[in-house]
Amino acid sequence: MKIHADLEKCEGLGMCEAMANDYFEVDEDEDHVVVLDDSPPEEDRAHVYAAVQACPVLALTLAD
Repeated sequence: MKIHADLEKCEGLGMCEAMANDYFEVDEDEDHVVVLDDSPPEEDRAHVYAAVQACPVLALTLAD
């Protein structure tokens, strides 16, 4: 599983960080997300998937 962040779309709203701060952090200076670990373990799939789905501008994707 791999997390991808489209920084062109990202507005730094922080929904992903609020849902999974162990994988996402908003860079306040750049107003976009920083993916802290782009290859989370399979046991965290549901947790990471929920955070990806919470993005209101669809800037995050999760691929196998």
